[in-house]
Amino acid sequence: MSGRLERLRGALAEAKVDHALFTSYHNINYYADFLYCAFGRPYGLVVGPERATSISANIDGGQPGRRTFGDNLVYTDWQRDNYFRALQRLIPDGTTVGIEFDHVSLQTRQKLEAALPACSFVDIAETCMRLRMVKSDEEIALIKQGAQIADIGGAACVGAIDEGVPEYAVALASTSAMVREIARRFPGAELMDSWTWLQSGINTDGAHNPVTSRRIEKGDILSLNCFPMIAGYYTALERTLFYDYCPDEALRYWEVNVEVHEAGLGLIRPGRSCAKIAEELNKIYAEHDMLQYRTFGYGHSFGVLSHYYGREAGLELREDIETVLEPNMVVSMEPMIMIPEGQPGAGGYREHDILVVTESGADNITGFPYGPGHNILG
Repeated sequence: MSGRLERLRGALAEAKVDHALFTSYHNINYYADFLYCAFGRPYGLVVGPERATSISANIDGGQPGRRTFGDNLVYTDWQRDNYFRALQRLIPDGTTVGIEFDHVSLQTRQKLEAALPACSFVDIAETCMRLRMVKSDEEIALIKQGAQIADIGGAACVGAIDEGVPEYAVALASTSAMVREIARRFPGAELMDSWTWLQSGINTDGAHNPVTSRRIEKGDILSLNCFPMIAGYYTALERTLFYDYCPDEALRYWEVNVEVHEAGLGLIRPGRSCAKIAEELNKIYAEHDMLQYRTFGYGHSFGVLSHYYGREAGLELREDIETVLEPNMVVSMEPMIMIPEGQPGAGGYREHDILVVTESGADNITGFPYGPGHNILG
């Protein structure tokens, strides 16, 4: 925490910014180790040259103060806009303030300008994203633990799959196994936000389709998605499975997606650009006349993020991202194709591993097996 605050202050000084005001879940968690629950109330973190102070609502009691790496200032909602009065205590008027343009709403911006009329506001969202994209050794150690716990969730998921079992029952078994393991490995951690999606049949066609009460049938395509969350850090395990047997039409799609996945694992290395990786993998799909079925980029960064907050968009493996991989970046390789409903083999096919970029290549920290040789269950 001290190291990342030091790097942040160096970046602020270089940009001639006096104070940073963070309002997003991911940056407050990243720089204060506090993951807030908004529930309609604003939260913040002010980082100045010497102090870092989180701003929390009175409803949370002393918990934000206990969690924050730094100071904490509590405001009540007994008067409207007390949050902005708290900001006036921490930010001298007339200074330059860095804020997150991608998170601050128009209403919040107007209230900031009214509360601090002599301040100038500049965007620091992308600068901070770039700082977060390169992980410290401590972060990588935590992410590796998360990947191991995701593998445990995957094993629990496979163990719960059977004919007639609903999606949600499989997901509950997986999530329970991961939460118990997080509690065992990290006794002081807040246990929140870990989850599992187990999708079946056509419900696999979207990467983020919610769990339902649909019951598993023989010949079903299944999509296993395990997400343990530790201190706001997201890790993931995603696999294509089939129950009992895999139809020939589906097997062809699955095998091609595995081919793309394995090729992608070999392309993750320092000096490669995200765009070039995507372009190389597109060629494989095109050779099999399947490029039209690809749904999204081939992978993304890991760190302080989850399905409802945070993103390091500058480190996604897409054709429009020119970022060059460097050591201590952590990315996924997760090709996915979607065969539309009504066609033979309909559904979504996706494999997902996490890789830590090293000086000479990349370490794959996901251990769960993939492909037809391992994941036709029953």
